[in-house]
Order: sequence, then C-alpha cells, then structure tokens
Amino acid sequence: MTTGSSSRADANRRRILDVALAELLRDPDASMDQIARAAGVVRRTVYGHFPNRDALIGTLVDGAVEAVAAAHSAGREGAGDPAQALAGSVLAVWEVADRYRILVSLAQRSVTMQGIRERLAPVREASVALLREGLDRGVFSSPLPAPALAYVHEQLLFALMEAVNDGLLPPEQAGRSAAVTALTAAGVPASLAGSLVTRLADA
Repeated sequence: MTTGSSSRADANRRRILDVALAELLRDPDASMDQIARAAGVVRRTVYGHFPNRDALIGTLVDGAVEAVAAAHSAGREGAGDPAQALAGSVLAVWEVADRYRILVSLAQRSVTMQGIRERLAPVREASVALLREGLDRGVFSSPLPAPALAYVHEQLLFALMEAVNDGLLPPEQAGRSAAVTALTAAGVPASLAGSLVTRLADA
C-alpha cells in the first residue's frame, strides 16, 4: 500500500469512527449499513476496517478509555489536596464520559463490562493511589480500603451514566452530581463537597 492510499485509509477509518459514534448516540441500534451511509462510504469500506459491529464498538470503547485516562490525569494536575484532586478528576472525566456514555450500554452487549474494567485498569490504579493518600491524610474517611473504594467510585460513574441514558438525571447536572457523590462516598461532608465542586466547576 502506498503512502497516499495508506493516509486515505487512515482518514476513512477516523471518519467512520467519528460518524459511528454520532450515529450510535442518535440510534444505539444503528447498523453497519446506516453507519456506512452516514460516513459516505460503501458498506465494504466499513467492513474492511471493522469485521463486525462488535469490533467497531470495541474500537470506540478503546478510544473512550484513552480519553478518560487523559482527562483523569489532567483533572488531578495542580490540585492542592486529595479532595480537590478527586473532584477535579471526576469533573474532567465526566466531560469526556458524557460524550461516550451510550457506549457503556452498547459495550455491555459486546465488549462486556469485564472488558471495560480491564481497559480502565490504569485509571483505577491512579484512583487507588489518590484515595489511599486521602485516607492516610484524613481528608477521606471510609470503612473501605482504597482499592474497594476506587471500585465503588467506578461503579458509581457507570450507574450515573445509565441514569442519564434512562432520563433519570439531566446531562447538564450529571458532572457535578458525580463529583459530589464521589466525594461524599469518600467521607467528605456533603456541604464541603458541594462547595468544592461548585468552585471547581465554575472556575
């Protein structure tokens, strides 16, 4: 394959992924044919990059996990203490995760939640370190050890994504709600958690 055709193939692949995400957000049952039409390519081109719908969704999930990991790291930068780092990381992650939240539902049918958890291992390890520091310093208070608390936080975020998907929580409130919920689950008083999240979100 020449450099020109290779770059065209890469551009096609990126376009298919971008369009697929938009189509799946609009219609979670969108078929490969629908995605091909929306991307302006023939069906064969889509299948040339992704052998089936599950493979396409798996690739989208991989991209989502990379974006979540980057946001998690960026949200902790410059934090003055573990509570601020936790709130900042959740707010940053939610901004990214909100775009991908429908993938959680879709991935349960294809990638499986175990597959998502495995992909999120680096994010979880960073969360465990942050929670452990907060517990050691007395900023957080929980009957759970840091690894178990990190698992609870992860499941909370998945549950809140599903709550938004099911219309139980307005998307515009979800990020702040997720951050306050994570802080209170770590033993931070609700009033302090609320004011901290408001200050960070407004900043």
